[in-house]
Amino acid sequence: QGQFVESGGALVQPGESLTLSCTVSGTIFSIYPIGWYRQTPRNQRELVAVIHTGGGTRYTDSFKGRFTITRDSATKTVSLQMNGLAPEDTGLYFCNKDRAYGFDAWGQGTQVTVSS
Repeated sequence: QGQFVESGGALVQPGESLTLSCTVSGTIFSIYPIGWYRQTPRNQRELVAVIHTGGGTRYTDSFKGRFTITRDSATKTVSLQMNGLAPEDTGLYFCNKDRAYGFDAWGQGTQVTVSS
């Protein structure tokens, strides 16, 4: 199921910024809350942020204040603006539905590496 396509990851230095983009299939985009998730070295996927169809957002504490999630209906894209990146932010970033609604098949993710 190719409902999610992630892009924008890069190798950056601490303190720099990145914007990740997730293109979502139309039906999912219009119905479900969409989250960004970071895959840890233990292959666990933690929620970074989620945005609802009405624009409401929720952030995990470690990312709150540094990251901003937005959505663009014209392009059916959910973006994650990442500021003040730190090495601990390194990981493979995915987008998917909010966990509460059941995950669809995962995309390939986009790699963010923060290295000094």
